[in-house]
Amino acid sequence: MRLATIRTGQGTAAVRVDGTEAVEIDAPDVGALLADAGWASRAGTADGRRHPADALDYAPLVPHPPKIICVGLNYRNHILEMGRELPEHPTLFAKYASSLIGARDDIVLPMVSTQVDWEAELAVIIGAPARHVSAADAPSAIAGYSVLNDVSVRDYQNRTLQWLQGKTFESSTPLGPELVTLDEVEGVDGFELGCAVDGELMQKAMTSDLVFPPAALVSYISDIFTLEPGDVIATGTPGGVGHARTPPRYLADGDVVVTRIERIGECRNACRAEPAA
Repeated sequence: MRLATIRTGQGTAAVRVDGTEAVEIDAPDVGALLADAGWASRAGTADGRRHPADALDYAPLVPHPPKIICVGLNYRNHILEMGRELPEHPTLFAKYASSLIGARDDIVLPMVSTQVDWEAELAVIIGAPARHVSAADAPSAIAGYSVLNDVSVRDYQNRTLQWLQGKTFESSTPLGPELVTLDEVEGVDGFELGCAVDGELMQKAMTSDLVFPPAALVSYISDIFTLEPGDVIATGTPGGVGHARTPPRYLADGDVVVTRIERIGECRNACRAEPAA
């Protein structure tokens, strides 16, 4: 199945996307749907109001996730690009829900920065509680996958050794358009991931280049805290980011960022400068 959260005249609604139409599910968003242990059956049998799929106004896939856990330095080529050694353990940091935007929404370029960068990522969406799960059992906790761009404010990120302040600026992180369940894309090993800026391909990699694949990340993180339905894990970005280029290149007002993962979907977001206070 493919699930999404859309904006309607009455607020937001979770939908099942069936080809050319989207069918409303009795839930305000995908996160609320996943909180029901029977979410898969509920979504699969939903027969609510219908919308043309080509006219959907996508909200962030999970508008209010309990947690957004991000992984740094997780593609072999990106680690080498940054002049680092392959890590023994995942590098984790967090985002807040206020950073999330929909798959067609504008990326807000903060007025306090001149170094906003792109980072295409595979997102793992948790569908069942997970605590101390093995990598072999981890797929049972995964609802599916989506597309995320961990847009990063490099001048703030590099002010200290802690990355958080450069990673969670408001209205900066596309998530969507859809959650693709495991029955369609089990494993996601060997899918092409990429990011283009104004039509120029900046990032291109295969998900098989991940140092820590989704199951390993779910297992590792679940030893730290309980993963909950609706949690989002951003699995890291490959090489080709603007900050690592010579000279560096950053996003500017009017740029269009396209983040695409084979068989998962595409986010297409225009960049808009934050209005002066």
